[in-house]
Amino acid sequence: MRHGAHYPPPPLLTPSSSPTLNAAVSGGGHEHPMLVSVFLALFLPCAGMSAVFIVYICLLWYASNYRTDNNSGSSTAIKQVGEKGLSVSELEKLPKVTGKELVLGTDCAVCLDEVEAEQPARMVPGCNHGFHLECADTWLSKRPVCPVCRAKLEPKLFDCPSRDDP
Repeated sequence: MRHGAHYPPPPLLTPSSSPTLNAAVSGGGHEHPMLVSVFLALFLPCAGMSAVFIVYICLLWYASNYRTDNNSGSSTAIKQVGEKGLSVSELEKLPKVTGKELVLGTDCAVCLDEVEAEQPARMVPGCNHGFHLECADTWLSKRPVCPVCRAKLEPKLFDCPSRDDP
């Protein structure tokens, strides 16, 4: 009977039959490489963008401190010379009118309010744009240009009356 005896086949070992053995041998199973890939795909771009943002903030801070500390005196002097407005004597030579005498409209482009009929106004020579007296004087004392059309008020506008006086 020995020759004709049938023995049952030995059990087959499959990867799913002993997960602890596969995890110990392969270092973490089949799910872990996918999980690591997903983690890296999400983490690395966020970390990279955060690093770029931090570098940008540091550069802004450095630029603002460097410009404020080292160039404040020279840039202020250049700005004052480049954007010198009209003097008080030059402002007094500009025509003063009332709101009803304005030719090109009664809206003040400086304060965006309407110039009333009896309010004092100032008219810019050359372009005839009008503004509240205070608004025009404030604007023109900082910049010698019309707030509407940016026409430059040339010094010759102020020299002509003084040449006629002597």
